[in-house]
Amino acid sequence: MHKQQLLERIHSRSAVIGIIGLGYVGLPLAAAFAQAGFKVIGIDLDQRKVDLLNSGQSYITDVPSAQIAEIVERGTFVASTSYDSLRQADAVSICVPTPLRKTKDPDMSYVISATESVAAVSHAGMLIVLESTTYPGTTEEILVPRMRQAGLQPGDDIFIAFSPERIDPGNKHYGVKNTPKVVGGYTEACREVACAYYATVVDQIVPVSSARTAEMVKLLENTFRAVNIGLVNEMALMCDKLGVDVWEVIRAAATKPFGFMSFYPGPGIGGHCIPIDPLYLSWKLKMLNYTARFIELASEINTSMPHYVVNKVAEALNDESKAVRGAQIAVLGVAYKRDVDDVRESPALDIIQLLSERGAQVSYHDPYVPAVRLEHQKSMESVTLTADWLRSADCVVIVTDHSAYDYSWIVENSRLIVDTRNATAPVTANGHISRARIVRL
Repeated sequence: MHKQQLLERIHSRSAVIGIIGLGYVGLPLAAAFAQAGFKVIGIDLDQRKVDLLNSGQSYITDVPSAQIAEIVERGTFVASTSYDSLRQADAVSICVPTPLRKTKDPDMSYVISATESVAAVSHAGMLIVLESTTYPGTTEEILVPRMRQAGLQPGDDIFIAFSPERIDPGNKHYGVKNTPKVVGGYTEACREVACAYYATVVDQIVPVSSARTAEMVKLLENTFRAVNIGLVNEMALMCDKLGVDVWEVIRAAATKPFGFMSFYPGPGIGGHCIPIDPLYLSWKLKMLNYTARFIELASEINTSMPHYVVNKVAEALNDESKAVRGAQIAVLGVAYKRDVDDVRESPALDIIQLLSERGAQVSYHDPYVPAVRLEHQKSMESVTLTADWLRSADCVVIVTDHSAYDYSWIVENSRLIVDTRNATAPVTANGHISRARIVRL
């Protein structure tokens, strides 16, 4: 009975949707449901974010303010800091952070807190879906017992599922609608309801046999990337020792029409997925007395790359008869990847910190990040990108290859560049001659 009633409300768009966590994952999802005609209640504990959203303003680059203003004005979206507003919700998606502690074990406090808050306002006929990336077994171990404690039987009274987020910040081609959605339910009925729920806003649903399988799918996706990035980063280290251009090697290898997929080296990995998610799987396997060797090695290589970049800077300066201590270093880009404002786990922060510890005078520019906070609560603000700033630098370090940068102009106005992204390659490939000496990974 509960299942059929909920399915009818979903199909008729009369279901009330709750989205917990209005960040890079939750806000695009909330906007998608609201635009599809559902009434959506967004929950976030940050009062500033809630106030901005309710006034029609967005703080996420991928979700334009015009889109938020439209759904707020239409009355299909409202943001709140109170879980009490979810008492009327028929379906809830939990999109809260799952960071790692300094000890590299999962910090599940956000998921546990959100689950307990939902359990307090839950009712029969409700669907609850966890989207936060986590270790296999989380849905069964955290969500299911708390709903049972609330007197609700999963699969009969209440429906529980896991559907991993696949948001790629800054991606202009793939968003909520055209990215296939993996869905795993705690029971078959749970999966059926969850699939119907997401099918209202996503073009393709990919059902899997269980929530645990869906949790593993996400970890495979991100472990695949982390391991391959680790491989190509190590290839860059080996090419450096052999006197070979790693970028030329990759470019030539990519001409093979089968059996090869291009990955590119860089200053390290960042964001909310690649540096963290594989370690969730590694941690879980340690509980079963198994060592995930590929994951551990890839993490070791990837986290060492900022040190490699700093050593590259030191060597480049040394070739100019200069020391790192006292050198003026200009860092271009601190976001973890191109054309986003996200600095979570960004290797740029480690590079700035390491250079500062060596006595360098470091400043940065990033068109998307006006300020950053380093270790010990030290903060830095982005400087204005001018020719004078570049010319006064003993070394310019390109950490994030934002498309807004004019690399020809940067090369023209710099003396020494350490390019961690091969961003200047098109400039030099065109036969451009300048005074800048360019060092690449």
